[in-house]
Amino acid sequence: MSLLDFLIGRPLASSEERAEQIGTAKGIPIFGLDALSSAAYGPEAALTLLIPLGLAGVTYILPISAAIIILLLIVFLSYRQTIAAYPGGGGSYTVARENLGTFPGLLAASALLIDYVLTAAVGISAGIGALTSAVPSLHSKTLLLCLAALAIITIVNLRGVSETGGVFLVPTYLFLATMFTAIGWGVLKTMLSGGAPQAVIAPPSAPHAVEAFSAWLMLKAFSSGCTALTGVEAVSNGVRAFREPTAKTAQRTLGIIIGCLVIMLGGIAFLTHSYKIAATDPNGSNYQSVLSMLFAAISGRGVFYYVAIFSVLLVLIFSANTAFADFPRVCRVIAEDRFLPISFANRGRRLVYSEGVLVLAFLTAALLIAFGGVTDRLIPLYAVGAFLAFTLSQAGMVAHWKRQGGQRVRTNMFLNGLGALATGITVLVVILAKFMEGAWITVVTIPAILLLMYRVRSHYDKTLEQVASPGPLDIEKTPNLRVVLPMQRWSALAKAALCSAFAISDDIHAIYVSGAGEEHDDFREQWEQDVVAPARAANRPVPKLVCIESPYRFVVAPIVDYVLELAKQHPDCRIVAIVPEIVERRWYNYFLHSQRATLLKTNLLMKGTNHISVLNVPWYIE
Repeated sequence: MSLLDFLIGRPLASSEERAEQIGTAKGIPIFGLDALSSAAYGPEAALTLLIPLGLAGVTYILPISAAIIILLLIVFLSYRQTIAAYPGGGGSYTVARENLGTFPGLLAASALLIDYVLTAAVGISAGIGALTSAVPSLHSKTLLLCLAALAIITIVNLRGVSETGGVFLVPTYLFLATMFTAIGWGVLKTMLSGGAPQAVIAPPSAPHAVEAFSAWLMLKAFSSGCTALTGVEAVSNGVRAFREPTAKTAQRTLGIIIGCLVIMLGGIAFLTHSYKIAATDPNGSNYQSVLSMLFAAISGRGVFYYVAIFSVLLVLIFSANTAFADFPRVCRVIAEDRFLPISFANRGRRLVYSEGVLVLAFLTAALLIAFGGVTDRLIPLYAVGAFLAFTLSQAGMVAHWKRQGGQRVRTNMFLNGLGALATGITVLVVILAKFMEGAWITVVTIPAILLLMYRVRSHYDKTLEQVASPGPLDIEKTPNLRVVLPMQRWSALAKAALCSAFAISDDIHAIYVSGAGEEHDDFREQWEQDVVAPARAANRPVPKLVCIESPYRFVVAPIVDYVLELAKQHPDCRIVAIVPEIVERRWYNYFLHSQRATLLKTNLLMKGTNHISVLNVPWYIE
């Protein structure tokens, strides 16, 4: 078994694609982890913004969470409609492009791609944050742990959709079980105590208030808490990954994900208020996550606490999988429209879009390194892309229903219009509240990605225009061939290359480059003996020997210059440059050679024209 087979698995045939499709049980961990895990950092992000209010800030988490849940339900109803209308997947990009036009579609795509990179980075950093909260001695190794987790997730996703779902199945349902147990336990204790439960382990005291209540602070807290909505669109992007009936299976999966998320958001808000749990400074040495304090308050630091923290850790880290499931799919759809490199549409050995997975891994690593793997530093960048994609998708659905018509058209238009209005307002709130804290990076990056996409499409359009055939093959206009063959010395490799040259043309130019005239004379003598004499004896045209003296010991440049000049002098001919090359069986032996052949091929291809061809003649070393 090769190392690649061990890490990624054996190649899968295209006929095995049906076996890779998933049901609801695997769909929840694959497409729902981002949304579900946001319960671990969404409420905390809002509470962190309320730290300046002291203990009074905890009171406001209830109305903020209620507003977020209402918005979540509106978005859920809208995306149910999207799945039904577009069972082929594609999500916000497809909906916006087909109904609003190319620019809105690419705007949604840019926002989605940024959102998925941030989803991966925030999920991993939040998971490692939970680990360092439980084991403070690991706090200094945060970035290293983040990058290790990213490497594991990347390898798992390269193994294929079905295997990915199997790997994440147990952690996902363990997380849901511990969260529901903790919420149910905490709510029961709150009810039995008349609304004032006694914490088993009291949370740290909230700091004294240093700021008064203001609507602006509430908007900032709301915009941070809205990160809990990211990932809702994931199912609509990956509908084709589900088993038949795909739309119904995807809708059922989305419904379960949203139902679980609503329970967790509402339960966390209620219990943090009941137990008077305020957020701690994420950059401080005494940092504890809100969930860590909540579990300790409800059950103490016993077996349940560590099982719950472990499940949160795994789910937060694995929540990046939602991005790895959707980012390559979105790239594939965009690439098929030629706004991204077409290689993004190629499926790898395990029937996944491997290039998208690897690009996402690289971008996520860069982001984690840039921000030191700290979740709080990444949160301000997070919600702009997600909510902009939400808005364009729902606006596109309004146009879709208007064009489609039907009995429920007004109801559908109302639901999607309400979703577009709610998420559009949220985008403005997030931008205004978080602009100076880092959201400006997203606002600037989206136009940059748009420009890149248009440049890619422009390149493909120009290429297609230039390679388009104006008519049928014209045999009469087939150009004559003139062969150029560089020679370093007379050898078996040179002999094989010269035989190949004789097979395609009688007009052969052999080029010998040296630094002194004596070397020319020695080579000319051998040339006369081993090439000229046999050619005349066989009544074949004698190849022309061109000796070039290179006083500065350059070899590649004189050959390239000769080929370019020859092509310029004979525009009616095709110049074929034959490049003989030694091929080693073992990769490390290449370090023993000059790589002059590779340099020559590269230069000829980079500087050449449509009248110059490069032919490789390999000589294998046993």
